[in-house]
Amino acid sequence: MDTAAAETPRDTRAGEAPAIRVRGLVTRFGSHTVHDGLDLDVRRGEIIGVVGGSGTGKSVLLRAIVGLLKPAEGGIEVLGQSVRDTSDADYRRLRRRWGVMFQDGALFSSLTVRQNVEAPMKEQLHLDTPLRETLAAIKVRMVGLPEVAMDKFPAELSGGMRKRAGFARSIALDPEIVFLDEPTAGLDPIGAAAFDTLIRQLQAALGLTVFLVTHDLDSLHAICDRIAVLAEKRVLAVGTMAEMMEVDHPWVREYFHGPRARAALDAGGVH
Repeated sequence: MDTAAAETPRDTRAGEAPAIRVRGLVTRFGSHTVHDGLDLDVRRGEIIGVVGGSGTGKSVLLRAIVGLLKPAEGGIEVLGQSVRDTSDADYRRLRRRWGVMFQDGALFSSLTVRQNVEAPMKEQLHLDTPLRETLAAIKVRMVGLPEVAMDKFPAELSGGMRKRAGFARSIALDPEIVFLDEPTAGLDPIGAAAFDTLIRQLQAALGLTVFLVTHDLDSLHAICDRIAVLAEKRVLAVGTMAEMMEVDHPWVREYFHGPRARAALDAGGVH
């Protein structure tokens, strides 16, 4: 695959609308343009890894898609609905269909793990307290946290446990899509590999579409169905790991053929 062929995202499976559709996205901060005419399709049920150099706007793209940042131009559809051109009520209903895990879990420091996971339920659902507590406990167990962690505060948890608690909160409302921002950053290799396994297991069990912002080559090799490369203010290339190895662009070559990439390839192989 060369960069010219990769400029236009590939269509989703025949007859199936994409989970996320971004067209002509322009984002700016003052006079600084981060994205300029960015296009991307995310297929339903896939894990897509979003990579790029520092300042390419990976997290900015995530924030624009979930409506936390207003782009200057362009269209964004999630599950067939516009994120930009919608009423507040429709946006609130749409927001219930996705979950977001920001870096390091972004938990409320004054709430316990259980209370953090309950927070989206209290905001969005009308449930009595016992049922809400039971559902929160189920989500906490689903991400592999021990029962004793439910009544701990974030400061009492390890980095890996905080990330798992953040993941539990992101699936609190049984979403169709989860957005994960650098979920393995700061973890040791064993912890990162375990979190990758958790993502893949929950994606398969719950039928999730996963939008994964990462710089972790091991994660790309281990769990991503496709990879989208951000460069030059747009999606430069999108495809499988094997296809990324064929892209003729300096940053892409360095990233996917450098020493760290070779080590990840030796450990996991291309799929």
